[in-house]
Amino acid sequence: MASLYSDAHRALQEEFGTTKLAVRLDENWVHESIQPEEAAFIGSRDMFFLSTVDPDGMPTVSYKGGPTGFVKVLDAGTLVFPGFDGNGMFYSMGNIEGQAKVGLLFIDFETPHRIRVQGHATLLRDDAIIAEYTEAKYLVKVAVTKIWVNCPRYIHKYQKLEQNKYVPRPDRETPLAAWKRLDLAGDVISDADKARVAQEGRLEVSEYEALMARGEA
Repeated sequence: MASLYSDAHRALQEEFGTTKLAVRLDENWVHESIQPEEAAFIGSRDMFFLSTVDPDGMPTVSYKGGPTGFVKVLDAGTLVFPGFDGNGMFYSMGNIEGQAKVGLLFIDFETPHRIRVQGHATLLRDDAIIAEYTEAKYLVKVAVTKIWVNCPRYIHKYQKLEQNKYVPRPDRETPLAAWKRLDLAGDVISDADKARVAQEGRLEVSEYEALMARGEA
């Protein structure tokens, strides 16, 4: 397995006296295959952070949330997650289509615990697994190249209060995103969303900001 480290990493390890520790972790801790306990942890999560890179090599990080278990481990080298309705930018997904390289960070804020994953991702438009996800627009399949458990030190403890109301569920219609009711978006959203805005009414910016402040947007 190729090392995690470049010359820049090794220079810093030498400067701060961590070379032996860094080598031990690189050679004995980081691995290429998803282990059963790692698969169980990933399958128990309802969110993760996704890192991608744009054509200029500039990284970006996005939050991905869904129902518990929305990231599925297909085998020791592959995981998949759905893409739900978003803001239409397809920024992370465009980076995946163009560059493919991804990093995923799974965190349990209650225990705490975390796992880091690196790999190459592809978008799937018509895979049969899509049917297992309510309102999924596409899937992202990640071929894992490196995975490791990361030290939980410095992870602050938080407790989940409730699942976000926008997470799609098979037993009810997903609420319309509040920002779609703003004049800013009114003429560029889908016809289906325009029909829902006509039913629910438009929002003034001040009303939207009030919803944001209450955590209800």
